[in-house]
Amino acid sequence: MAQQIDTNLLKKAEASSSIAKDMIAQAIEQSAANPTLCEEALKTASAEIAQAQTMVSQVYSSLQTAVQQPQS
Repeated sequence: MAQQIDTNLLKKAEASSSIAKDMIAQAIEQSAANPTLCEEALKTASAEIAQAQTMVSQVYSSLQTAVQQPQS
């Protein structure tokens, strides 16, 4: 039986990536005017990127496991 890709998890990863992109843009805009806000935006972006990476890795790992399992 073929392994299905967890598209919900990938959609969540995509959303996290989008949030990270917005936070990076905000950090750039605030970099000169408000360094504290810039730092917070970068922290949020970093957390979102890590979350997206974890989700993508989970999907990738499940696909690798499915490939390695013998078919019955």
